[in-house]
Amino acid sequence: MVSTATRTATHSGVGRITLILIGASIVAVALNALIATAATASGAPAQYGPLLPPAYASMTIVGVVIGWFGWRAVRARARNPRRTLAVLVPVVGVLSFVPDVVLLVTGFVPGTTGAAVLALMTMHVATIAVAVPSYVLASRPQRTATA
Repeated sequence: MVSTATRTATHSGVGRITLILIGASIVAVALNALIATAATASGAPAQYGPLLPPAYASMTIVGVVIGWFGWRAVRARARNPRRTLAVLVPVVGVLSFVPDVVLLVTGFVPGTTGAAVLALMTMHVATIAVAVPSYVLASRPQRTATA
């Protein structure tokens, strides 16, 4: 049987992680809004779908959440999680550019320009730059008060 103290600690841990991920998502979406604004100011089409708030906000949040589950999986399964993540995070970041390059080459979204694709790539970097420190923080054991 699970004690009330254990249940409370588990729930507060989940709540803490949830708040950290929500905070990371908010900060990443705000940075991506600045990137989208700068991109449109520098020539990307103002109505370019991927640079509109519903698109980049939803994809940013999905990226932060999926990244968290990947982070947890690596930490749980890798023999040396720190080394694995030190390699994996940049590799995943570079791989995240592949759809953007395909988008630029094929132009399958109307209005695709180099400035728009550069903005999307920059958004990936910004999201990773916010998410990774948040994952580190969320992965730290929660300090408990002693009586």
